[in-house]
Amino acid sequence: MANKELKKHLHLCALSAIKYYSEFKQYYERKKKEGKHSMSIINAIRNKLVLRIAAVVNNQKPYVDHTATA
Repeated sequence: MANKELKKHLHLCALSAIKYYSEFKQYYERKKKEGKHSMSIINAIRNKLVLRIAAVVNNQKPYVDHTATA
């Protein structure tokens, strides 16, 4: 029932976020050490990305990365 094309793109975004974005990389490694399955961690990261995208669209403001300045 889900949009498989959208899920595929979100999955690729999550993998890229883990690779290139330190916040998600640290989150992935922390959850992996806790014993979580890698797909459930990637699912959580996909959800985080969707929530951030929805916030940007709803607020109609550009995304501000607060971790880069911290």
